[in-house]
Amino acid sequence: MSLDQIKAAIPHREPFLLIDEIVEQEENRIVCLKKFTGDEFWYAGHYPEFPITPGVLLCEASMQAGAVLLSKHAADKPGAVPVATRANNVQFRDMVLPGSTVKIEVELTERLADAFFLKAKVTNQETGKLACRFEFACTLTKAE
Repeated sequence: MSLDQIKAAIPHREPFLLIDEIVEQEENRIVCLKKFTGDEFWYAGHYPEFPITPGVLLCEASMQAGAVLLSKHAADKPGAVPVATRANNVQFRDMVLPGSTVKIEVELTERLADAFFLKAKVTNQETGKLACRFEFACTLTKAE
């Protein structure tokens, strides 16, 4: 999926769009890539002598991937966007440094009306190690 298609699916934009490419998508699963170049604004202040990607941004990238996945489920509700309502069991395992690419895998595990329950896994492509994993929930909300 191209960047234009990602932008058509979710409202996020630069500098806070944290998905570069969709490499695989099924009904209930999506796999995305994101390269952190080192030019992103947060590296200037997040451990400036040893910059690392903030873990919360790995979570946000996963939630954005989940939003793309859910965009098809929200197609019957024009103007509705998925908004995160919780994150559980968040674990950070490997640092993601500037210049690293991550693979983001998100799976929809359950849907109850307009509530969606997902699990995410972020793998550091440079080290091959799990960088982050967690479970999260979203609900469809009308954009004002």
